[in-house]
Amino acid sequence: MSKIFNTTANCIPGKHYMVDLTERLKQIKEMVDRGDYFTVNRARQYGKTTTLLALAEYLKEDYFVIRLDFQRLSDASFADESSFIFALTKRILLAVKGIEIPKGPAEELTCFAQKKGNAETLDELFIVLNEWCEQSEKPLVLIVDEVDQASNYQVFLNFLAQLRANYIERDLISTFQSVILAGVYDIKNLKRKFVAPNEHSTNSPWNVAADYKIDMSFSTADIEGMLLEYENDYATGMDVHAVAQEIYDYTSGYPFLVSRVCKYLDETLPGTETFPNRSAAWTQEGVAKAVGAVIVETNTLFESLIDKVELYPDLKEILYDILMHGADVYYNPDSIAISVAKMFGFVKKEGSKVIIGNRIFEIRLYNYFLLSEESRTTDIYRLGVREKYQFIRDDGLDMNLILERFVVSFDDLYGDQDQKFKEEDGRRYFLLYLRPIINGEGNYYIESRTRNMERTDIIIDYKAKQYVIELKLWHGDAYNTRGEQQLMDYLDYYHLDKGYMLSFDFNKKKKIGLKEITLGNKLLIEAVV
Repeated sequence: MSKIFNTTANCIPGKHYMVDLTERLKQIKEMVDRGDYFTVNRARQYGKTTTLLALAEYLKEDYFVIRLDFQRLSDASFADESSFIFALTKRILLAVKGIEIPKGPAEELTCFAQKKGNAETLDELFIVLNEWCEQSEKPLVLIVDEVDQASNYQVFLNFLAQLRANYIERDLISTFQSVILAGVYDIKNLKRKFVAPNEHSTNSPWNVAADYKIDMSFSTADIEGMLLEYENDYATGMDVHAVAQEIYDYTSGYPFLVSRVCKYLDETLPGTETFPNRSAAWTQEGVAKAVGAVIVETNTLFESLIDKVELYPDLKEILYDILMHGADVYYNPDSIAISVAKMFGFVKKEGSKVIIGNRIFEIRLYNYFLLSEESRTTDIYRLGVREKYQFIRDDGLDMNLILERFVVSFDDLYGDQDQKFKEEDGRRYFLLYLRPIINGEGNYYIESRTRNMERTDIIIDYKAKQYVIELKLWHGDAYNTRGEQQLMDYLDYYHLDKGYMLSFDFNKKKKIGLKEITLGNKLLIEAVV
């Protein structure tokens, strides 16, 4: 059976195209060898379960691994300690089939699982588990996936407290070599969900956990390795490194997004009019088309993204300021909104600032903000919808004409507004005008290194062509010259000979319109509003 790109549940070697996890597994094993207790908390669909399954296999030569999934426990299992012990021991015995448990602990655990024992407290259960650890031929490692499922139950806190107590006394008693808990939420943050509304607590029953700093995102090299395997199967003739880099540039290695784009390239795009076969699909143009399709689809990841934006007004304001105003937002670990967004992978910390997690999230958020009901009723958006077809050519976009029409339309509609209005909203209105023009055929994103209050570089991918447009506020000739040089540097980076500038000039004596500027071997088209 041919392998496929998988975007549901865990990936299975032999059935799915996967990145090589060996290096990550080595790093995790080093933590296990040290006896660390730690959490693997990553965003949804980030490959946690796949990694844990591979880890259990990787560790089995040196350790006995007990791998549990709390998603399999019912709500009734957390009613009290007795119910939890009954459910937990049944799962433990199922998880270690094939592993010989010493006679005494085996009999006790079997009694607990059949409700024949007297285990009413977790303390009694852990006495048996410690006996098992003491008599076991190999050290025991406990892995618990989907710990979020237990997040609303006091008995889970008691379970964590027992693990913590054993860890603290590990030099005096025999206990687990390592305990690994996995879920979206950091266990340290789960405490907020347990306390009553009028209580406040920052103590954590899991404050013994070591920091887990292993990068679980896919690098360009990871993606390239996966595509090489695919190329060996199908011989598409793709430029593997270039395609891998293009996928990484859009996804920043978010595992689900990488696999989703690849799945579209493999299963949906080939056979269409523009991409008649796999060779045509696995190209830069194909990746852009796949990304465009992924961005507009409905899936649980995007639903979670928008849910969090709407649930946390502070987060919505932060994201709007970053995207629409180019504002610098500095990371504040005490901000609940930022912490939640970071935990879910929607933003990330870069230096001291907060930036959007990847281009796909960024484009989806731009669409969310731009295509709101209010924005869709603006005159400039309606003009973009009405005029879009005059800008589309067989080989791409007539960017000169787009800028020319925008300058005229913006001046007609908003020329009498005050300067503050133009500074804050000029870029938003250009994106509103642009969005319906490229809708369905291309993507646009903001080069994050240049997104600020005074300058923004927009990159447009459309029919295998790229267009770089610098949007800036006019601050005199010297500043403009620096902007021209920066734009030239970007044209070199993208291997382009032609670039565009859209300047918002508030000088009343300004002359609006387009002009051409030749700098070396580059042609710059500057539009002044």
